[in-house]
Amino acid sequence: MKADVLIVGGGPAGLAAAVELRRAGAGRVLVVDREAAAGGIPRHCLHTGYGLRDLHRLLDGPAYARRYADAAAAAGAEVRAASTVTGWTGQHVVTVTSARGVETVEATAVLLATGCRERPRTARLVPGDRPAGVMTTGELQQRVYLGGQRLPGRAVVVGAEHVSFSALVTLAHAGAEVVALVTEHPKHQSYPAFSAAARLRWHVPVWTSTAVRRVAGQRRLAGVELADTRSGATRFVRCDTLVFTGDWIPDHELARLAGLAIDPGTRGPAVDTTLETSAPLVFAAGNLVHAAETADVAALGGRHAARHILAALAGPPPAAAARVVVTVAPPLSWISPNAIRATAALPAGRGLPPAQPPRGRFLLRCGEFRRAARIEVRQDGRVLARSRPASLVPGRPAHLAGGWVAQVDPGGGPVRVALEGSLAPGIPASGGLASGGLASGDLPRGHLPPGDLASGDLPRSDLPPGDLERGRMEA
Repeated sequence: MKADVLIVGGGPAGLAAAVELRRAGAGRVLVVDREAAAGGIPRHCLHTGYGLRDLHRLLDGPAYARRYADAAAAAGAEVRAASTVTGWTGQHVVTVTSARGVETVEATAVLLATGCRERPRTARLVPGDRPAGVMTTGELQQRVYLGGQRLPGRAVVVGAEHVSFSALVTLAHAGAEVVALVTEHPKHQSYPAFSAAARLRWHVPVWTSTAVRRVAGQRRLAGVELADTRSGATRFVRCDTLVFTGDWIPDHELARLAGLAIDPGTRGPAVDTTLETSAPLVFAAGNLVHAAETADVAALGGRHAARHILAALAGPPPAAAARVVVTVAPPLSWISPNAIRATAALPAGRGLPPAQPPRGRFLLRCGEFRRAARIEVRQDGRVLARSRPASLVPGRPAHLAGGWVAQVDPGGGPVRVALEGSLAPGIPASGGLASGGLASGDLPRGHLPPGDLASGDLPRSDLPPGDLERGRMEA
């Protein structure tokens, strides 16, 4: 089978890209998704808040997923659900397995939009027994909202970021009594309103500086041993359900199988500001390259990639393209995109401006709580930009406006992004094309189930259902 564009992943990023491509006149656009229906994680997220940035309206998750799936079909994209990409046989050739059998798809361009997932208990190396009742938010939401499962009894939520509070609401809908949210951080990582709602509406406390040390139970979960990270004191908390939330991992297995450069900070494929990877005409978008943002941010990234795919399919660029790596220094964890697509000067001394990142901003994360922090951007000792003071929170999005990319020297060294005064001489920054990441924001999708190579799981590509633990975040 041949296609002009193959999109792997039928969540917000993949479907938004398909709509953009078809409406702009692209030829055959094929979207492949392993789930039973396209739409991604919003299909089983009943809360509202979807669609504000991309559709300019508020929808609940299922309505948002249907909107994109219907739009892709109406635009003429071919969407194949329950189909798994199991490997590559060429740079733009993949093997797809479904109930139809095994097929080979050859495309002119490929967009990977496989999203991300939460790190499960096994990958977090939490010791103890292996009873039933331990899951991630994705599995929880599928059980409750797609399977109609009730979960009576006591529950503990591990994590205190945006998705953790979503897990709290889902557990309440399933009939569970949530004992607490626990986090190793000194305070929660979400918005004050979320913590207040947990305390006032659901009467659920957030236990900070608290770590899960052991899981106990034979066939069924009996409880967890918690430790105070400051004093070392431990206590046993009885519970019937344990939900691990956050700690996102890009579903990068298919990118690794393709031999794409992997960014050490995001742990997804390294991409430049057009969202092209290290392989020509292979692009990546959504939470595969910035785990994890809200579905609408992922969708807008898909549109951005689609526009550059269209430009690439139209013919060679007018001038030789160069990539300038963007790195970050601790305590910043990563930046996305992690390279700037610059254009070499034309003979007359003129050149096209460098491509801007999606929405004109870079996304970053910080590994520490920082107040009134300023971000500084430098290249070869030259200051390109300084941000206004802002509060940085681990796991919470931060944004860096991209106006400074026009000042980047295409022939210069890497661009280094750091907190003002934190990058001392001789201390290397991390990241690049192979890179690291920041902005201020939200939450989630993905495509492939577990298997973080770094955590010792087996490599995979586009394997069967699941979501954040068996699965994913909004890609």
